[in-house]
Amino acid sequence: MTYFEELEIGDHEVLGRHTFTEAEMIAFAKLYDPQPFHVDPEAAKRSHFGALVASGWHTASMWMKFFIAFNTGSTKALEAEGGRMLAVGPSPGFTNLRWLKPVYAGDTITYATEAREKIATRGRPQWGLLKAYNSGTNQHGDLVIDFESAVLVARKGG
Repeated sequence: MTYFEELEIGDHEVLGRHTFTEAEMIAFAKLYDPQPFHVDPEAAKRSHFGALVASGWHTASMWMKFFIAFNTGSTKALEAEGGRMLAVGPSPGFTNLRWLKPVYAGDTITYATEAREKIATRGRPQWGLLKAYNSGTNQHGDLVIDFESAVLVARKGG
């Protein structure tokens, strides 16, 4: 992460890739989203999906896992070069979450983020607000999930 002023609109980062397995899809869904087409392969075959599919929340949580890992790796790389990770403030949330295609066992999803908008904050001059477009694309190039997010980023001299 860099200072708010140094962020460029259009900066795009691939956060990572994950291949979903039937076992992990069922385990996640049993805990957080126990619908028949997420936990029961036979019931899933009879559903409109035709096979077991990952919970949308599982798909979304994997984006967050890779986002955190990416930021952790960036911090370690900066520290190794004698730098420091800048303060990142809280996120006011996300909007426009869409699950566009189902994720089946064996699908590999590539997660990414792209800087879309920078907003100077009025009440807290030490922070700027970064809005980003976030996505997950399967191995066929199909967008399976996307959403917009926002996070406070430290400003120079803040």
